[in-house]
Amino acid sequence: MSTATPPKPSGSPSTPESFAAEALQLGGKSAEEVNRMGAVDAADERVDDLFGAKYQTSHSPVHRAVWDADDAAREFDSNSFSSEESAAATDVMRRSLECALAHRTNGTLLDEQQKIAPQVLDDLGKVGYWGLLIDKEYGGTGASFSQFASFLTRMATVDPTIAGLASVHGCIGAVDPITTFGSTEQKKRLLPLLASGQRLSAFALTEPCAGSDLTALRTVAVREGDEYVITGEKLFITNVLPGRMIGIVCLIDDKPSVLVAELPPTETEQFQLKKYALYALKRAHNYGIVFKGLRVPAANRLIPTAGDGLTIAYHGLNRGRVALCATAAGSMRLMLADILPWAKFRKTYGAAIATRELVQRRIAHLAGSIVACDALTQWCARLLDQGYRSELECIVAKVFASEAQKEATIELLMKTHGGRSFLKGHLFGDNVHDFLAPCIYEGEGEMLNMAFFKSLVKQHGRTFFEPIGKALQAAGIRNPSMTNPAHLWALRKPLGTYSKWWLGRKFAVWAKPDVPVMPAELKAHAEYATDFLHRSADEISAALRKYQLKLPDRQCRMAELSQRVQTAVVILCTALYAGQQTDDTIRRAGDGLCQRLRMQLSGKRPSDRYFRHQTKLGADIAEHGTSLIQDVAAAEILMKYAP
Repeated sequence: MSTATPPKPSGSPSTPESFAAEALQLGGKSAEEVNRMGAVDAADERVDDLFGAKYQTSHSPVHRAVWDADDAAREFDSNSFSSEESAAATDVMRRSLECALAHRTNGTLLDEQQKIAPQVLDDLGKVGYWGLLIDKEYGGTGASFSQFASFLTRMATVDPTIAGLASVHGCIGAVDPITTFGSTEQKKRLLPLLASGQRLSAFALTEPCAGSDLTALRTVAVREGDEYVITGEKLFITNVLPGRMIGIVCLIDDKPSVLVAELPPTETEQFQLKKYALYALKRAHNYGIVFKGLRVPAANRLIPTAGDGLTIAYHGLNRGRVALCATAAGSMRLMLADILPWAKFRKTYGAAIATRELVQRRIAHLAGSIVACDALTQWCARLLDQGYRSELECIVAKVFASEAQKEATIELLMKTHGGRSFLKGHLFGDNVHDFLAPCIYEGEGEMLNMAFFKSLVKQHGRTFFEPIGKALQAAGIRNPSMTNPAHLWALRKPLGTYSKWWLGRKFAVWAKPDVPVMPAELKAHAEYATDFLHRSADEISAALRKYQLKLPDRQCRMAELSQRVQTAVVILCTALYAGQQTDDTIRRAGDGLCQRLRMQLSGKRPSDRYFRHQTKLGADIAEHGTSLIQDVAAAEILMKYAP
């Protein structure tokens, strides 16, 4: 395997291209760290440049809610949770659900290896499932992402793996890279194969040495005539099999690039799968890939108008993050549908556990998490359809959904079912690793918290703190002291600029948020979250003042500040979404979720009023059901006992 040098940002360490590289260099980091982190940050900035100015990160709803004086609630109006639906896409979705349900009913969903059977994948292709996100001119349906994301939630209640494969294929597989970065010729040649399902797709990015650190890529491709010859190894590639189409991130002339490979129908000496035991994704094919001279036509190289292969890799991640949130909303519906019949059947001390407060609270807690995931899914998908990059918003959706699903799996589903959770055939026992793994997919949660923080503070840091760092460097000051007149003099200009901003925030009078008409309790949550987001700018800026060039090393503080902002976003989004619903149970579940998250932010203990709210909601759902799990089949109760 090649040990080619890592990709570097254009420009030397003395003239860093990105904000991160500039900050690291001013902080005295090594040239290697500046280059590596700078390369990743530069790729991120190039993705931002692909979007119009009003749709870039600095103009996204979350960024504006924190840093601008605008009313944050306006970014979450009634249009945020609605989308136009294509009749053609609706028909494909209906037939896809019928197809998956028929196979599940007939017991033909899985093959002898307990993977999703090839016949199921073929049948889904015949009804148009794999072409939902591909334009009609290339053989697809052209569904909006909003419609697609909501559909994934429904498909996940039939089978989460099938829903996940649609995301792999359409969001992070070959579909999005070719659609976004492919030439007209490449689209005409490759997209019809993907739309029909003749070629299912995957994206090969991760390597044994390269996960969150994508500058450690070692897979290389060398041009030989009209072909590239690929050598290297990939790891944890979901949906890869011989005969499929994969986007491969590799180094070409030491620069990250993407080649679209149509894999041979069988393994060869040049292309081999590296199989290993994997607990998660057990119903999908997930393998390593070893390339030993695999040849790919040079015509299959994707060349973005700006940036490189990392630009392509980052672009599709946001769609994958929203799809993950949508699928989590479906998976947690399966959990709720599984808990309710058991809670009414299981008796302790002569009474069903559905009458016990602890179980009632769990039911309400789970309902609130589902409502929040629905809200985040619809909001983020709508932003993507409107043309936003939506990086900050999609990170919120991914982090919240994966953590909520993890909590639901362990704290709610497992603990309510007790020992039966570990029986084969039980929803928990059969799927626990699949339910926990999303904490890693599309970026591990705390790593994403830091990515969120970096993107949130970049403009503020570049405007106010980068000039301070440069002034200190020019004056040769390594440990500035605000009590030293010489230091103050050296910083007089950048400090003056920052002081104007600080004073403006200090004496600002925030207008009461313009919240849509909704129930009073939900309106109060929206107002609280809006105010919290406004005021978080001061806390974030104070951290920048305190740590200055040491901030990149304060990972724990960055992750904590990031999580607080994200939690406020979830409260605001959920309150406004629930406030627009007519279903009283959804409104109450959203209210309970917002109360819980507000207590997390404030550090307050749950009140008796909160417990009464949750237990009453849980009792009502246990007795009367809820539209949240309409048409979701409950699993069979295992090892029943005589009443």
